[in-house]
Amino acid sequence: MKNRSDGRRPNWADFYGPNLGYVIELYEKFKEDPLSVEEDMRDYFERYGNPAEQEDTYTAPVSYVETSLLPMEKIIAAANLADKIRGYGHLAADIYPLKDREPNKELIELDFYDLTKKDLESIPANLISKDIPGHIQNGYEAIEYLKKVYTGSIAFEIRHVNNINEKNWLRHKIESGTLQLNLTKDRKISLLTRLTEVEEFEKFLHKTFVGQKRFSIEGLDSMVPMIDEIIAESVQDGAKTINIGMAHRGRLNVLAHNLGKPYEMIFAEFQHAPNKELVPSEGSIGINFGWTGDVKYHLGIDRQIKDENTTKARLTLANNPSHLEFVGAVVEGFTRAAQDERTSKGFPKEDLKSALAILIHGDAAFPGQGIVAETLNLSQLEGYKTGGTVHIIANNTIGFTTESTDSRSTRYASDLAKGYEMPIIHVNADDPEAVIAAARLACEYRETFQKDFLIDLIGYRRFGHNEMDEPMTTNPLMYNIIHKHPTVKELYGKTLLETGVLSEEARKNLNDQVLQKLIEAHNKVPDKKKEVTDASPPEVVEKGLPVIDTSVPLEQLKQINGELLNRPKSFKVFGKLDRILQRRTEALETNGKVDWGLAETLAFASIISDGTPVRITGQDSERGTFAQRNIMLHDHETGEKFSPLHTLSTAKASFAVHNSPLSEGSVLGFEYGYNVFAPETLVLWEAQYGDFSNAAQVIFDQFISAGRAKWGQKSGLVMLLPHGYEGQGPEHSSGRMERFLTLAAENNWTVANLTSAAQYFHILRRQAAILKREEVRPLVLLSPKSLLRHPLVSSEGMEFSEGEFRSVLEQSNLGTHSEKVERVVFGTGKVMIDLAEHLQSDENYDWLHIVRIEEIYPFPMAKIKEILEKYPNVKEIVWIQEEPKNMGAWNFIEPRLKEVAPTGVNVSYIGRRRRSSPAEGDPNLHKKDQARILNAALTRKEEGGL
Repeated sequence: MKNRSDGRRPNWADFYGPNLGYVIELYEKFKEDPLSVEEDMRDYFERYGNPAEQEDTYTAPVSYVETSLLPMEKIIAAANLADKIRGYGHLAADIYPLKDREPNKELIELDFYDLTKKDLESIPANLISKDIPGHIQNGYEAIEYLKKVYTGSIAFEIRHVNNINEKNWLRHKIESGTLQLNLTKDRKISLLTRLTEVEEFEKFLHKTFVGQKRFSIEGLDSMVPMIDEIIAESVQDGAKTINIGMAHRGRLNVLAHNLGKPYEMIFAEFQHAPNKELVPSEGSIGINFGWTGDVKYHLGIDRQIKDENTTKARLTLANNPSHLEFVGAVVEGFTRAAQDERTSKGFPKEDLKSALAILIHGDAAFPGQGIVAETLNLSQLEGYKTGGTVHIIANNTIGFTTESTDSRSTRYASDLAKGYEMPIIHVNADDPEAVIAAARLACEYRETFQKDFLIDLIGYRRFGHNEMDEPMTTNPLMYNIIHKHPTVKELYGKTLLETGVLSEEARKNLNDQVLQKLIEAHNKVPDKKKEVTDASPPEVVEKGLPVIDTSVPLEQLKQINGELLNRPKSFKVFGKLDRILQRRTEALETNGKVDWGLAETLAFASIISDGTPVRITGQDSERGTFAQRNIMLHDHETGEKFSPLHTLSTAKASFAVHNSPLSEGSVLGFEYGYNVFAPETLVLWEAQYGDFSNAAQVIFDQFISAGRAKWGQKSGLVMLLPHGYEGQGPEHSSGRMERFLTLAAENNWTVANLTSAAQYFHILRRQAAILKREEVRPLVLLSPKSLLRHPLVSSEGMEFSEGEFRSVLEQSNLGTHSEKVERVVFGTGKVMIDLAEHLQSDENYDWLHIVRIEEIYPFPMAKIKEILEKYPNVKEIVWIQEEPKNMGAWNFIEPRLKEVAPTGVNVSYIGRRRRSSPAEGDPNLHKKDQARILNAALTRKEEGGL
């Protein structure tokens, strides 16, 4: 209900005259059961309350006097009919190009409501809708108008949008006629030109590169002008960055036409000819090449839109593997990174209108892949919102060979989005003007409310899953229709011919011009095929990380530590936590010790003081899963939040920390995207427990570990995976180190498992230092749990003000008599602290040396060889670990230790037997096995190897 022109709230008496008493009865029903009354009334009651308590004085409007002579049930029936047209008109809409679904008109027929044309003609039009154009005079005309609006080539689903302002805004847009396009002659010809470019490009590829996969757009050709429209509208509204994520279907066409990738580059990729020299010299298009590469329909591109040498906008199509929907989270991360201003202290300053994400989904993938729901859930969260994403379902009404009846349990592919209250439009892809109208509405809604909007673009797939498939073997009925169905270019061209917009000769000339452009581009491609002679990483990657001084002067650290304890006088931290924090006062003094949590905070503080922004997120990252961080404090009386890192006097960059939703895949993808788009930022993602990282395995496998080799996409993302065997069961022990080591190659990332707070400090600072360097790579950090407060892990202040990160640490007070050492025990992480604790002070261990490998990959081969050379009489090299033998680092370490072992020296294993589950569920059994492992390592006779 809209407010009255005189500014007073509306009165149901204005609509129902002498029947106000009936409306008051409805209000009583509404109080008992809101869903028992019609939507219009429900909206009104929710907004204005009891009509009997309104201050307006009723005067029956003259124009409505006749209405009072009509039976009340007819008025209610008319209102109910209008409501059902709005809510269920989509069931009868003309949204399927193949006409292969029977429309359901039952709920919008007059007979269903015991109404006649005469009944409706007696009702004023604005009783049916306050938004319809003024030339519509009576209820019948109004109903017919609503049918036309809600059952045409565009169908609307907005009933699930609960915000009244949004719903009223949408209804006004839909019913007022403002969605109807009045395209000029030139604009219509331009639209036909675009459709011609789309179709002829696909035909040219089909004929020129016979039998090659291209995953064509054909059947959804109008998606290209839709994306054009969204980009144009968004740039006009102030967006400086447009980020697009999509799977492979239609990707080459989007690359060519929406992103401006030259035809000749695409053609060169088809015939394996050199294409790097075909990149435009002005540098407006950026294409990254990894050393192993990827198939052409997975590649992305960056494009600068320039106007008189001024960059107006940056367009990015993200690289994407065949795991279709996972790129959505990455693109959302791109977009938030583009919106955040990180050059001043505190939280980054957001400009949500400065960047837009467009996500193009498959109709089978949208409901079928859980990552979609995870990513949609980010849309309104403080740490992840991007001011609204425009979602497009590229709806072929089929998956690979699976039709929609076998791929989802809902009517529409878009139904998942209803749970997130985003408006949904279904639009017939064969009506390009309706497609443009849908795009405009999406942009207006996003600009107005900064929320997600979904367009379900319904078309078909002209060929099989790829161009070598024969769909008639599995989907004969559908493809019998498709084979006879004209293309959208043909349909729209015919419409323009019939309406006199262009002549047949002009249409033919248009086609010839597009084809000639394709031929000329193909002629530019070198005849010589590109010979791939090497797929090795560049030298800067192979040579490893440089030595970097990561120390910070002690006085500077003391100043920072002092400021970290400052907070507003009125701010009341919970007493127990306050006492814990106050203990940090003396941590950097002569007899003090810095624990893991403080070392991390000092690292963050020093990094933002160096001008590098920091962003850390995870399910409990503000406090830390193990209450170790407390980097965001809460006033225990008011709930107000405060972070001392936001008031640090030395800070030159932003610091952001956010608790994430209970998702791993979408959040890790988001943070990876954020880091790729903002490479100067130290971005950290923390798993609640390291084990839970396996819920994000696709992101690790397809993006983080391989993105640079495939796409040249660099990342310095840090992943914190709490790891360590403390008898807490199989899902709270192992960070699945073995998976990251299996993926480790070509210096693609660093895998570390640390035993010192100072080591953590230095590795974080090293990571921050390499972010802008070519050597940058992700960091997988098996962070501890029980070690977070362990005294043997705490470090003295001088360890932070001197030195650097060390890949190997040797156990102090061991190995001092080098000629007596017969066994060298190697291991990594928590078990090494357990060993240090079990060293008996009254025992003679001159036969033993213990070495902690802090950085497992890249493996510190030279350093270990240097250590072993100090012990000429060593007889045995042992690897100890907590994890089962088929897990952890053993399978990775064994061949490398054997390679550096002196001739004739055996390399053996001490640890748990091979297991299918990572850890014991019984804590007593765990303790018993852990004791056996430690005793075996510290006992001179050989035992414990399984």
